[in-house]
Amino acid sequence: MTFKQFWVDPRQTELQTTLTAVNGHEVQVAQTIFYAESGGQESDHGTLAGQAVLQARKQGMDIIYTLASTDGLQEGQRVTMQIDWPRRWALMRLHFAAELMLELVYRRFPATEKIGAHIAADKARIDFVMAEPITPHLPALQQQLTQLVAADLPITSAFSDEAAQRRYWQIEGFARVPCGGTHLARSSEVGAVRLKRKNIGQGKERIEIYLL
Repeated sequence: MTFKQFWVDPRQTELQTTLTAVNGHEVQVAQTIFYAESGGQESDHGTLAGQAVLQARKQGMDIIYTLASTDGLQEGQRVTMQIDWPRRWALMRLHFAAELMLELVYRRFPATEKIGAHIAADKARIDFVMAEPITPHLPALQQQLTQLVAADLPITSAFSDEAAQRRYWQIEGFARVPCGGTHLARSSEVGAVRLKRKNIGQGKERIEIYLL
């Protein structure tokens, strides 16, 4: 099992780790700070052993990294892993903004169903099944989100089931929300954001979130 150091310290940008497997252009490591796409949050960008990581994917409780080249690499070798911090920070902020927005939409529309989500470094989006346009509700949702950010609430992020690698986040006033992403320490770190509605088809609504 790959030890996910990004859960221990999501702000760590460099790590000395050990290669546990080398198979063609794919490698595995003992510990990692390099998040693999999951739950809609895109993978980190960065390098491993000086090589660009082309892909990071989950395989059970392990993470497999595809490198541009594995020439000279072998199992047991100590290597350095580095991530693109500005990208990670944008992903963390947009991720938590999207998480908060999802909970606020659920509170306003209890019967709403989420049908998709994606967190990239330039924007986040959440898709819902809704019978009416969400546009008239955006100002109120924006205000509620801004208030939560301004409240500077501490964010708890921990295991709900460590053996199964299940995690959650929680802030005051909200129930535990299952999520294995990389999280901020306080709600204020989200910063200023802008919401935008997009029509993606009849009976469907999309909220896009942008950092300001």
